[in-house]
Amino acid sequence: MKDFSVSEMLSWQKKMMASHQEWMRNCPDNGADKLLWMVGELGEVIDVLKKNGADAVMADGSVRNHFTEELSDVLMYFSDVLLSFGIEPEELRTAYLKKVNRHLPEDKRMED
Repeated sequence: MKDFSVSEMLSWQKKMMASHQEWMRNCPDNGADKLLWMVGELGEVIDVLKKNGADAVMADGSVRNHFTEELSDVLMYFSDVLLSFGIEPEELRTAYLKKVNRHLPEDKRMED
């Protein structure tokens, strides 16, 4: 199975943005709007789940594809938010790891 990284997502998002000059630019002034669009896409993910149920997401290929496509839209706007505020992958990784470790017992914490 092929994995992908935050760095790749940001790179792909930059390429896509460069191809669409009509789209709202990624800058701090537009960051809140990007967050709102991301929340809207999350609502679409929730709608797929509400309308079809978790069993269909797991067993029905077309429902699963629709669910995954909507999650991809969430990640695209998430990437836009990171780009808008200049958050680098390593900065996000550090914050994420710190949060994970806060929720783990001391003897189970992750090393950086």
